[in-house]
Amino acid sequence: MNNVAEMGCIVCAMKFIFNPAEIHHINGKVKEGCHFQVLPLCFEHHRKGNDKEPISRHPYKKRFESAYGTEKELLEKVNKLLVLVNEHPTDALDILRGEN
Repeated sequence: MNNVAEMGCIVCAMKFIFNPAEIHHINGKVKEGCHFQVLPLCFEHHRKGNDKEPISRHPYKKRFESAYGTEKELLEKVNKLLVLVNEHPTDALDILRGEN
């Protein structure tokens, strides 16, 4: 989870902005494997409670996913970035742009 948090907010990163992140568990905090299904989100995108840009995941999941992608889609980007960021930084930028 530390490596994920160090990436900064995935939603901000898709706009090429770095903001420190806190961890959002997409499937709760007690299920088996739940700590491997986390998103790095800044305070504003995680739990500030905005229903307009920047839209918060809590409590506006549907608006958040409509604007930024589903949690599953964002998790796929995070996982790809974790693998690529050190080895192929250009490919990592393509993932943020939605090109891979």
